[in-house]
Amino acid sequence: MHVRESAPVPNARYTPPIPKKVRKSPPWMGPAIIAVLALGVLMIILNYTGILPASPTNWYLLGGIGLFFVGAIAATRYH
Repeated sequence: MHVRESAPVPNARYTPPIPKKVRKSPPWMGPAIIAVLALGVLMIILNYTGILPASPTNWYLLGGIGLFFVGAIAATRYH
């Protein structure tokens, strides 16, 4: 059997790169990321030291982890 070679099929999933001027984050994004990360860590620390009202509770811990997670996700999208 002889296999015929055909022309390569262009990839239909190609998307052109986004121009650099479009990928610019707003100037408030950097300080907001740092603030959210710091608030998450601070909430966890204050929960375990008993400074927050009715602490230690799992809700403060989950809130601190959630804030930290939101800050980490925002940091990955920062340009």
